[in-house]
Amino acid sequence: MTRGVSARFMRVPPRFLLILGVGVLTVSGCVGQTPAPTGGAPPSAQERVTHLTTLGPSHPAKLANDNILPDNFGGWTLSPPAKLSKDPGAADPTDADLLKEYGFTDFEGATYTRDDGRKLTIKAARFEDASGAYGAFTFYKTPEMLTQEIGDQGCALNNRVVFFHGNILVDAVFQKFSEMSAAELRELASELVIPQGNTAKLPALPSYVPRDFYIKNSSKYVIGPVALEKLHAPLTAQSVGFANGAELELAEYNISGKAAMLALISYPTPQIAEEQLKQIESASQNQQPGAAPIRARRSGPIVAVLSGAVSNSDSKKLLSQINYDAEVTWNQNTYFTRRDNVANLIVGVILLAAIVCGVAVVAGLAFGGFRVLSSRLFPGRFFDRPEQTEIIALRLSEPVRKPSDSA
Repeated sequence: MTRGVSARFMRVPPRFLLILGVGVLTVSGCVGQTPAPTGGAPPSAQERVTHLTTLGPSHPAKLANDNILPDNFGGWTLSPPAKLSKDPGAADPTDADLLKEYGFTDFEGATYTRDDGRKLTIKAARFEDASGAYGAFTFYKTPEMLTQEIGDQGCALNNRVVFFHGNILVDAVFQKFSEMSAAELRELASELVIPQGNTAKLPALPSYVPRDFYIKNSSKYVIGPVALEKLHAPLTAQSVGFANGAELELAEYNISGKAAMLALISYPTPQIAEEQLKQIESASQNQQPGAAPIRARRSGPIVAVLSGAVSNSDSKKLLSQINYDAEVTWNQNTYFTRRDNVANLIVGVILLAAIVCGVAVVAGLAFGGFRVLSSRLFPGRFFDRPEQTEIIALRLSEPVRKPSDSA
């Protein structure tokens, strides 16, 4: 018996065996994949670090130390030593308290040189998140600067270029500015290691600044009383309410030849914005004689305050352009569990189909075997009885008998 089975097996075509082997290896590979942690739990920090270590960082030098700037970029080479510091006074002795308010963490100053002898001085300040870098960028830019597409935002004046990318603010001063200088700084921006996730999100408040009568590069992002005082805003820190989570965007306007300043204040909830609006309106009524009139309007959690000798019609027209638009986002986990794995689903479907087919085959063999066995042991008793095997025949081949023939 064994020899007969072996002979039949040897007669199986080799192509069939090859296809069968590839199928078994494919299914084994899908089942053998290491699944994500069960129970819907996200991967641990150690697992994420191990995964990143396996893939390898895009900038190994940056992850190995605390340097912000690369050793070389765009033909420029670092001329050591670089200056590293966690003191905001090293980045800007005059406005160190302002940098600290924006979330300053560390600083690096370096000088780069080229083969032709030119020099480039760069100061790079790193902040806790992108909002801090954006706020510091708006503080340093001036209306005379020209907009440059470097990093997230950039501007330039003569040989100086200021831009930010992620949570890093860069102030570059060229010994001689050339046509390729902007492209070289774009390469530098691509070399900077920036954070991911919520820390890389920019504030949405600047998108509500009206563009009619707006003075270029005059908008400033404020998150604390220090910057509010340095920018000579028409509001006090108490009326703004930074303790309630307020953030503010200041912008200058020239309306019909008259200077005006717009302050957009964003609060966590519309209820807090309503309470702060009452305080601002109360403070405006107690202004000293000769002070610029203040007009305020609320739209959702945003309070718009316009200060300046502007007519009522112009102020209403400008304030009416500020309308809060709520955006709802759904955050979902990006990791895979065993249930979310498509390969596991396909394997499960194949196994279920195999089980159903197996049950059907076993049931068919059992029923057929039982019927054959009962027919042999008890012929004509349970199955194939004569009264059950009669067939109704139409007899279409026989001639049709007419009624006259029967008569």
